[in-house]
Amino acid sequence: MKFLGIIPARYASTRFPAKPLAMLGGKTVIQRVYEQVASVLNDVYVATDDERIETAVKAFGGKVVMTSVAHQSGTDRCYEACCKVGGDFDVVVNIQGDEPFVASSQLLSLKACFDDPCTQIATLAKPFAANDAFATLENVNSPKVVMNQKGNALYFSRSIIPYQRNADKQEWLQHHTYYKHIGLYAYRTEVLRELTSLPQSPLELAESLEQLRWLENGYTIKVGLSTIETIGIDTPEDLALAERFLNTR
Repeated sequence: MKFLGIIPARYASTRFPAKPLAMLGGKTVIQRVYEQVASVLNDVYVATDDERIETAVKAFGGKVVMTSVAHQSGTDRCYEACCKVGGDFDVVVNIQGDEPFVASSQLLSLKACFDDPCTQIATLAKPFAANDAFATLENVNSPKVVMNQKGNALYFSRSIIPYQRNADKQEWLQHHTYYKHIGLYAYRTEVLRELTSLPQSPLELAESLEQLRWLENGYTIKVGLSTIETIGIDTPEDLALAERFLNTR
């Protein structure tokens, strides 16, 4: 199968403007993401709406495609980029441009989901540890996912799912394995095209989780598992944490 990696990267960000061009260990954040992905996928492009990011990507030898400023989601930007790149790719992988430590094993797990010919969309999840603090599980900025026995997503939520009726909340993690959703996605190319034509759905609007739109419309999302904690960069404070993490690797 042929996989195309797309890294959506916007210059404008409410919490951290110019985030893709922030320096991390002597390289821009977007360069670090690109190099991580390029070590696994042969065809990788940054999809941006800003010439400053385009210039920066070309400067380190990366491939970049300019896309519309009007996109409401990374999925839409991925599809436009896929159309502009062309080629006969079977699967498009959507890698967030603020994940400089995305691991090779995570990308390989995503690719492996498509060994199943029934997989339409794939994503990743990481088990919470039994000794994690309950506040970590409760964090609404860390969406949870539940799967069926075939490894397909049943539901994603900012709430804790499932609710354990007969156990004290502080013991939930000892009695059940919960899964944190990791926001990496891959789509069969024809499915990606279909997804971009779907209107927002009630569950998506309620939880502010785009993947619920796909579930509501009957698409199957295969969930691969990872044991690696991702370190996303949403704020300047996150960048400082990432710098410290990089220095201790």
